[in-house]
Amino acid sequence: MKKSILIAGGSGLVGSRIVSLLDKEVYDIHILTRSPKSGDDITYHSWDFEQMTMDENAVKVDYIINLNGAGIADERWTKNRKELLISSRVKSAQLIQNALEKTGHRPKAYLSASAVGFYGDRADESLEESSPAGKGFMSECCQLWEESANKLSHLVDRLVINRIGIVLSTKGGALPKVLMTKKMGVYNYFGSGKQYYSWIHIDDLCKIFIRQLNDETLKGIFNTVAPEPLTNKQFTVEIKEALNGNIVLPAPVFGLRLVLGEMANVVLNSNRVYPKNLTNIGYKFEFPALGEAVKDLISRKV
Repeated sequence: MKKSILIAGGSGLVGSRIVSLLDKEVYDIHILTRSPKSGDDITYHSWDFEQMTMDENAVKVDYIINLNGAGIADERWTKNRKELLISSRVKSAQLIQNALEKTGHRPKAYLSASAVGFYGDRADESLEESSPAGKGFMSECCQLWEESANKLSHLVDRLVINRIGIVLSTKGGALPKVLMTKKMGVYNYFGSGKQYYSWIHIDDLCKIFIRQLNDETLKGIFNTVAPEPLTNKQFTVEIKEALNGNIVLPAPVFGLRLVLGEMANVVLNSNRVYPKNLTNIGYKFEFPALGEAVKDLISRKV
C-alpha cells in the first residue's frame, strides 16, 4: 500500500524537486495549490489564504510537508510585503491545523520549513540548533513561522522543523543571481564579504526531507545546511574558481542599502550555522563542498 503525502508549496523550487525525487511507486502525492489541476499522477487540492479556506480532505494523508511562504528576497520589504512574508507562512500552518482539528485525522509526521534567518545577524558565532533566536525582521518571521508549526505538535505523531540555509539550484533562488555576471567573468561579494553564508545543494535538502519522512525516530529542529559555512567572499571565490571566472569584486554596502533598503540584510547578515543534528543521525551529504556542488548543479541543470 502506498504512503500518502501532502506537500504545501509543492509547485515551488524545493517542492517540485522533492516531487521529482519521490518514488511514485511508494508515494501517493497530493499538492495544495490556489489553482488545482489534474494529471501527472498527482492529486491537487485547493486552498485560499485570503478566505482562509481549503479542501479539508487534503490533510487525510500519512505525511505533510509544509514549504509554503512568499519569497524572502523577491520584492523590496515594504510594510505590506513584510506582512505577506509572515502571513503566507503562518496562515498556511493555521489552515492545515484547522483542517486536522475538523477532520480528526492524525498524520504520522508534519515537516515544516523554517530558515537560518531564525538566528539573526551573528557575525562569526558558531550556531547550532540549541543556539537562541536572534533579532531583526528575518528572525521575527522565522520565530512566528516555527510557532505556527509547533501548534500542530499535538495533532501529529512527529513534528520536524528544518532551518534551511541558502538553497543552491539553477532553477531559482540565489545561484542564478550570483551567476548573472558570469559571462563577463566577474563575480560580486557584498560589503566586506566577512559575513557567513550557510548553504545547501537542493538535492541534499530534498533527500533530507525524504529521510525525515521515512525515519520514524526523527523529530525536532534540524539545521538543514551543508557542513561548511563560508564567508560571503569565500563563497564567491569558490563559485568563481569552480566555473573558471576571472575577477571577484565587492558590491558596496551603501549601494545595496540604496537599492534594496532593509532587504539588503538578506545578503549582509551573517549566519555561521552547523548541521549538528544531521551529523548526529549520520546523514552523509552528497555535496559537502561548495565548488563540487556548483559544478554538479551546472552540469545537470538541477
